[in-house]
Amino acid sequence: MKKEFPFPWRSKSFFDAMPESVLGIPAEIIAPQFKEEKYDLVVFAYQPWYLSPSIPATSFLQNPEFAKRLKDTPVVTVIGSRNMWINAQERVKKMIKQNGGRLVGNIVYADRHNNFVSAVTIQYWMFTGKKDRWMGVFPRPGVADKEIADAGIFGSKVLEALKINDLDRLQTQLAEMKAVDPQTVLMFIEGRAPKIFSLWANVIIRKKNRSLWLQIFKYYLLFALFIIAPIIVIIYLVAIVPLTGRQIREHKKHFSGVN
Repeated sequence: MKKEFPFPWRSKSFFDAMPESVLGIPAEIIAPQFKEEKYDLVVFAYQPWYLSPSIPATSFLQNPEFAKRLKDTPVVTVIGSRNMWINAQERVKKMIKQNGGRLVGNIVYADRHNNFVSAVTIQYWMFTGKKDRWMGVFPRPGVADKEIADAGIFGSKVLEALKINDLDRLQTQLAEMKAVDPQTVLMFIEGRAPKIFSLWANVIIRKKNRSLWLQIFKYYLLFALFIIAPIIVIIYLVAIVPLTGRQIREHKKHFSGVN
């Protein structure tokens, strides 16, 4: 990126990234240099920001030189996420397809802890840069060390499929290996939250006093995450999940795939 996103984040810069992330507005990138004109496989790794592809991911996918190399090329996406990645991946799928690429695999690395616990620990990590147990009580934030250490099992499966030209079955095999595992409650949240983020983003992007509106959004987000969401999730689990088992299974099947 020409304008970097330094880590650890500052609160102001973190929330300032919301409108462009949600609306898919790219930022300028330094012209990428490629060794080859054509590749056997592209592995595209990215983060979701605000349930959307991050600004660097969107910017790179819209780069004409990268788009040329995606055309008629199989692609495996690798996602590093707190826990919600479905909406971002659906949008990345479309951009890959628009560029003429063929998505053949998806591997997701996420924080496996409770949604509200990970919301606390990820803020600690993002704003301090420390990936330890906050206050000695909370679990370590982010993807578990063991999952990172074991990442090679997925890489080996991708390489094997590439060598024998059997990429059509790759995602089915990766899903069986739990490379992707949509969670019921998180699917429910992601089915609704992106519309709210889009509303906020469209309002803020037009405001001259952007900083003020970002502050309002910040407090709304914290209130929604820690007060409203738990109540809605309880109602969902008690009143809706028992009646929608088939629909939930169909959604999990779709989001575990690459189509």
